[in-house]
Amino acid sequence: MPRQPASSQIFVVSAPSGVGKTTLINKISPNWPNLCFSVSATTRPPRAGEVHGKDYLFFSREEFIRGVREDRFLEWAHVHGEYYGTDSRQIEGWLTEGKDVLLDIDVQGARQIRCMLPWARTIFILPPSMDVLQERLRKRATETIEVLTKRLAAAQREIQEAIWYDFIIVNDDLQEAAADFNAILRACHCDRAAQTSKLKPFLLPSLQPVID
Repeated sequence: MPRQPASSQIFVVSAPSGVGKTTLINKISPNWPNLCFSVSATTRPPRAGEVHGKDYLFFSREEFIRGVREDRFLEWAHVHGEYYGTDSRQIEGWLTEGKDVLLDIDVQGARQIRCMLPWARTIFILPPSMDVLQERLRKRATETIEVLTKRLAAAQREIQEAIWYDFIIVNDDLQEAAADFNAILRACHCDRAAQTSKLKPFLLPSLQPVID
């Protein structure tokens, strides 16, 4: 598993469906060229137009199960007959290069990562209210009433997990939410742990001769 790096960060972002998480991530990404977006691994077959390494990391079932046994995944789950997870090798490579990593995962995966990597920073995106979330899902016009009801029930359960996250962003106005997101990323790079290497020269005894 990745060790806590000197300056790089892992950010875990979660939100219920319909909150606008992907839009928000796309909004702030150009401001952070050193931020790498983690692509999930899956055993499900590629859909038309999907590219390995861009949309998903496509694993065979045997390869994925072997990876689980070898602790290759930071988090993983079995969903609708297929496996999904976050490949630690990809993350370790980016951290070694001094890059930050953004993980867009659900609350179940975030819970696993908090246990594995307690130093990772977690961000939860909230809707302004459940009424607003319901209206956003209705406007997508992609789900039946039954599916919509299930999504709202799932959102209620997921929001209960928000109290365990380090930061909360309410996505009411996109510009304000993006400003909050950028401020969180900047603040995490300015905390004591991230700035230790720059702080040490001021705290350790100087090896330079004292000049009167």
